[in-house]
Amino acid sequence: MNTFGRKFRVSVFGESHGESIGVVLDGVPAGLELSAGDFTEDINRRRSGMQGTTPRKEEDLPQIVCGVYDGHTTGAPLTIMFRNQEFHSDDYSLFTDIPRPGHADLAAAARWDECNDPRGSGHFSGRLTLPVVAAGVVAKKILSDATFLDDIRFSGVHARIVELGGIPECSSDCTDGQLPQLWTEAIDIAMAEGDSLGAVIECVVPDIALGYGEPFWDSVESMISHAVFSIPGVRGIEFGDGFAASGMKGSQHNDPIGPDGIPIKNGAGGVNGGLTNGAPIVFRVAFKPTSSIRKGQTTYNFAKSCMDVLEVSGRHDVCFALRTPVVVEAMTAIALADLVLCR
Repeated sequence: MNTFGRKFRVSVFGESHGESIGVVLDGVPAGLELSAGDFTEDINRRRSGMQGTTPRKEEDLPQIVCGVYDGHTTGAPLTIMFRNQEFHSDDYSLFTDIPRPGHADLAAAARWDECNDPRGSGHFSGRLTLPVVAAGVVAKKILSDATFLDDIRFSGVHARIVELGGIPECSSDCTDGQLPQLWTEAIDIAMAEGDSLGAVIECVVPDIALGYGEPFWDSVESMISHAVFSIPGVRGIEFGDGFAASGMKGSQHNDPIGPDGIPIKNGAGGVNGGLTNGAPIVFRVAFKPTSSIRKGQTTYNFAKSCMDVLEVSGRHDVCFALRTPVVVEAMTAIALADLVLCR
């Protein structure tokens, strides 16, 4: 299914090289101020253009189709669309015969009897994270608007890259607005080799009240993980101490509670028993390297019935994770908005 949520329901539609992509949001409270300009900042954060990202350029102008009247949400389903304009579909004609390693080409063809759209990876493309970012803008507004949620503390969702190509972030190696030098060097090497890189994104919700979430199936970690794993290329997620907790003692991992009722440390990542515990929600997301690479890969050619060498042409990110912090923020806000509205 292409829909997430119970009360705040998010449905994405479209394909990378189709006429348009978009999102339908149901359960948006009436009265939220909303205009096309509200999406600009987050959309720009997702854009390509920096070193290591695809040269594909799209305007990414949001078109609010319905659900807004006189600058405010109406309470009816809200639909936001984006036109696709700059794509090269011929770059993908080869992948019917030689499905790309690491991609959904083969699995999607089998699942839908070869009726799926393979151009630009179709509905499986990272292009579909654009409407997700738009949905995240609306979710952040819901979480921030005291008109609807007067008992919640919320000061935003903040995500950033903390590791790229296996190289941890080093603040002394970074200048304002630029990637650390070791990261840019790693990107240059991968580009020269026709290869790609992965990255780790850390996300923090610094200020959220106690008691949101549910036990078991709809725990805070479950809902956020469900949404985050919908981002193409995600390979893992950990909250707080994460996997390192398995090597700790209880005395090391446990979070003592202070006189204000808030944990003094945050090994749990802001969640106990599936509920927010008053500390910041903190988690990290592992993104795989981009699957479409120029470097030759030996894989099966179904047209020739033999193993063959595939060199992927076209325009692809060397490290698509460079553009994902805002996508992780959006998915987090979507999950939290649904939990809050369902409370």
